[in-house]
Amino acid sequence: MRPSLLNPLFAPVTSLSGVGPKQDKLFRYLLDRSETPRLVDLLLHLPTNVIDRRARPTIREAIPGTVVTLEVTIDRHRPASPGRSRAPHLVYASDETGDVLLTYFRAKPEYIEKLLPKGEKRFVSGTAQMFDGTLQIVHPDRVVDEEGLAKLPQIDTVYPLTEGLAIGSIRRAMAQALQKLPPLPEWISPEVLRRCKFPPIAEALHRVHEPVELTDILPQNPFWSRLAFDELLAGQLALALVRAQLRRPAGVRNAGDGHLRHKIIDALPYALTNSQQEAAKAIASDLNQPIRMLRLLQGDVGSGKTVVALLAAAAVAETGKQAALMAPTEILARQHIKTIAPLAERAGLRVAILTGREKGKERREIITRLADGEIDLLVGTHALIQDDVVFKSLALAVVDEQHRFGVRERLALTEKGDAVDVLVLSATPIPRTLVLTYFGDMDISELREKPAGRQPIDTRAVADSRTGEIIDAVGRAIKDGKLVYWICPLVEESEAEGIEHLTNATKRFEILQKRFGERVGLVHGQMKGTEKDRVMAQFAAGEIQVLVATTVVEVGVDVPAASIMVIENAERFGLAQLHQLRGRIGRGSEASTCLLLYHEPLTEMSAARLKVIRETTDGFRIAEEDLRLRGEGEVLGTRQSGLPGYRIARPEVHAQLIAQARDEALRIMQSDPKLKGERGEALRCLLYLYERDEALPLIGAG
Repeated sequence: MRPSLLNPLFAPVTSLSGVGPKQDKLFRYLLDRSETPRLVDLLLHLPTNVIDRRARPTIREAIPGTVVTLEVTIDRHRPASPGRSRAPHLVYASDETGDVLLTYFRAKPEYIEKLLPKGEKRFVSGTAQMFDGTLQIVHPDRVVDEEGLAKLPQIDTVYPLTEGLAIGSIRRAMAQALQKLPPLPEWISPEVLRRCKFPPIAEALHRVHEPVELTDILPQNPFWSRLAFDELLAGQLALALVRAQLRRPAGVRNAGDGHLRHKIIDALPYALTNSQQEAAKAIASDLNQPIRMLRLLQGDVGSGKTVVALLAAAAVAETGKQAALMAPTEILARQHIKTIAPLAERAGLRVAILTGREKGKERREIITRLADGEIDLLVGTHALIQDDVVFKSLALAVVDEQHRFGVRERLALTEKGDAVDVLVLSATPIPRTLVLTYFGDMDISELREKPAGRQPIDTRAVADSRTGEIIDAVGRAIKDGKLVYWICPLVEESEAEGIEHLTNATKRFEILQKRFGERVGLVHGQMKGTEKDRVMAQFAAGEIQVLVATTVVEVGVDVPAASIMVIENAERFGLAQLHQLRGRIGRGSEASTCLLLYHEPLTEMSAARLKVIRETTDGFRIAEEDLRLRGEGEVLGTRQSGLPGYRIARPEVHAQLIAQARDEALRIMQSDPKLKGERGEALRCLLYLYERDEALPLIGAG
C-alpha cells in the first residue's frame, strides 16, 4: 500500500487548473507516460536552462540577442489586415530613450489589445533583436503590470518541451504542483546528508524549479545532486530487495546428469568456444547451488549466447523441469527459436514459441501442452507473462534483456515457478561499473571470442558526397551475387524535423529500386510483423539482394550470406548502435565490408565515434570507449543520454553517487531488510516516488 502521505503527489496533472484533456495528451508525450501523468512525474521533469530577467536596461541600452525586461508605454496597435493570416500583429511601444516593436504571429487581436492596452505602462520581457534598424521582441515571454512585476521570477526556468505545449503552461503547472508538496520524511542517513551536503528534498525541488541563483539548476550542484542520489538509492534499494529475494535458499536444485547437454554439443556444427564452455560450466554449477542463480551472460553480437542459454535449459530439462526464454521483440524471439529448434530436436528437447502472433486454437494448444509439462523450453515475447500462461514446473527464466525489460517483467516471469533461477542475456557488452547500476549485484559471464569461421569486417568511412560511387559499387556487388544491407536513420520525411540531409528509408528504396528493380526490398518498424518477416525471408533466400532498412535490423536478424552493409548518416548513430548494426554482416564464410556514409562537417564527437568503430570490432572495447565519449545512456542504447531507467542521475556528473547509493542500499538491507520503523517507512515513500515500488511486495514474500 502506498503511504497516504504521498497521495497529493499521485493526483493526476489534470487536477491542476489550466490542464485540460488537450494538455493531458501533450503532458503524456512530454513525460513519456502511457496514462495521465501525476504531479510527481511533473516535479521530476527538471529544467535544462534558466533565463535571467534581472537585466532592466532602457530601450537604448538593450543588447540584441539577450533577454531583457523593458518598462514601456504602449503607443499603438497594428493588427494583421483581414485575409492576411500570415502577417504579424504589431504593437509599437516606447520609453524616453527610444522605440521597441512587439511582434505577435497568429494572434487574436482582442487578446493582444487586452494584454497591452494603449496608453498604459507595461513591463515586457523577452529576447531583444534588431529588425530594420528597430529594436524588436517577437512573442515576449512575459508581459505584466506593476503589480505583476513584483511577482515575476527574477530567474525563469526553461524546460524540455514538446510541440503544442508552451513553456508558460509548464511553469504554471509546476508552480501549482510545488504548492501541493506534502512534508516528506528524510530517508537519507544523517552521515550521507552531512558528507554530501544535501539539502532536504523539498528545498531541492523548490530551488531547482524556482532558482534563486543561476547556478541552482546545474546537475553538479547540491539541489539536483540530492534528487539524483534519491533516484539512484531507490534503484539500488529495489535491486537489493530483488537480489535478497532471489538469493533465498532454494530447496530442490535444477541441474541433471548432462545427458541432454552432451547431445546438443554433439549436434553443433562447430566446437564451443572456451568462453562458451566456461559460461555453461558456471551456469551448471549455479543450478546446483542451494541458492537461486542470478547471472548475467554478456557477449557480442554472434558470440553464441543462445547456445549457452539452450545448454542451461537442457540442464534443467534433465531433471524433468521447464525453462522459458523471454525476448523483447518478436523478431528476436523468432531468431532464438531458429537457432534452438534444430539442436533441440536432435537432443529430444521439446521447444515451442509463444508471441502475440500465436492466436486461437494454436495458442490454446501451446498453453495446454505447457501446463501438462509437454514443453521443455518455451521461447517468446512478454506474451509469456500473461496470466493464462501456466508452467507445470518452471525452474529457469532466461531474459534476453536488450535493456528493454524492467524489474517488473523479470519478476513476473520468475513468479510462474518456484525458486526459479534467472539468466539475463545482454548483446551490448556493458562496462562493469554499469552492470552494478543497471542489474545490481549479479554474477557475470562474458563471451569474449567470436565463433569459429567468422570473417573479419573491413570498415570504412566515406563522405556522403560520394553516394553515387557507392551505388555503382553496390551494382557490381549485386552482379557478383552478393547480399547488401542499406541502413537509413528514418522511415520517412516527417521524422526529420527540418534536418535537410537525413535520408529516409522510403526515399532511398525508391532511388535504388529505379536503378536495380525488383532486387531491392524495404523493411521498417511501421510495417506489420508478417510483412517484415516476408521481406526478410526473401532477402535470406537471395530473392532480393539489397535490403533497405531502418534500425529494425539492429537486433536478431541472421542472414549469413549478407556481406556488405552501407549505413547512411552514420554520424547520427551511437557507437553501440553502429556496432550492433555492423554485427549483421561477417556471419558467413565470406569477407565483409561495412561503409559508414557521413555528412560533412563532422563534429568532434562524431569523428571520434567513427574512428573507434573503424579501428575495432571488440564490443567490450567499444562499450568502454562509448562510456568515455558520451556517458552511460548511449552505451545501453537508451534514447536520451543518462542512465537507463533513470531520469535525473547523469553519469558524467553523478558517477561517484552510484557507488555511494549502492553502499547505502546494502547497509539498509543489513540493518532493516523488512523496511520497518520510521526510516523504513521513509524508504517506502522513496520507492513509490521513484517508481521502484514493484520491489516492495518481495519484503513480505516467502
